[in-house]
Amino acid sequence: MNQVLSVISSRRSHRAYKQDQLTQEQIDILLKAGMDSPSAVNRQPWHFTVVQNQELLDELNRAVWEETMKQNPEGRSGRFNDPDFHVFYHAPTVIFISADRDNYWYHMDSGIACQNICLAAESIGLGTVILGMPRAAFQNEKAEEFRKALLFPETHDFTIAIAVGIPDDNKPAHLHAKDRISYVR
Repeated sequence: MNQVLSVISSRRSHRAYKQDQLTQEQIDILLKAGMDSPSAVNRQPWHFTVVQNQELLDELNRAVWEETMKQNPEGRSGRFNDPDFHVFYHAPTVIFISADRDNYWYHMDSGIACQNICLAAESIGLGTVILGMPRAAFQNEKAEEFRKALLFPETHDFTIAIAVGIPDDNKPAHLHAKDRISYVR
C-alpha cells in the first residue's frame, strides 16, 4: 500500500489526548497542509485560528452546552448526558476554521482543508477529531465575543474545528458499509 493510502486507512477520530502541547513545527506542518488545499476558483475562503488557551476552550465548551441543552433531548448527542463531556475532548490544541460566508463554496472548501490537516496530523504521529458541535457556540448570546476572541475576519463565520494532540486512546477502524457504493456504468 502506498504512503498516502496508508495514512488515510490509519486515521481515526481520537477522543482522548495527552496534555503535551504541539510544537510550533507541528503546527506549521498542519497549517501548511490546510493552506495547500484546493478551493473553488482558488478563492481560499478559509481562515485558521490555532487555540491553545484552555480557558477560552472551556468557555466555548460551556456555550455549546448551553445551546445544546435547549434542544429536545431526543435530538441531541448522548454525550451530553455525561457531565464530564468536553466538546474539545481536552485536546491541547484546537484549530478553528472560519470562512467567508459570502463564498458559495466555503463549506466544501473548509471541509477539504480540514481533511488535509487531519491527514497531515496522522502522518506526523498526531491524532485528531473533526468537530461540528462547536457551531452551537456561535448561536449563543456570546457568538460575537467568540468570533472576536478567535480573530475571525469580519466576513467569516465558524465552519469546522479540529482537536489535535497526541492520542491517548486506541480506536479500531470502523466497518465499511458496502451498501453505500453504487456503480452506473
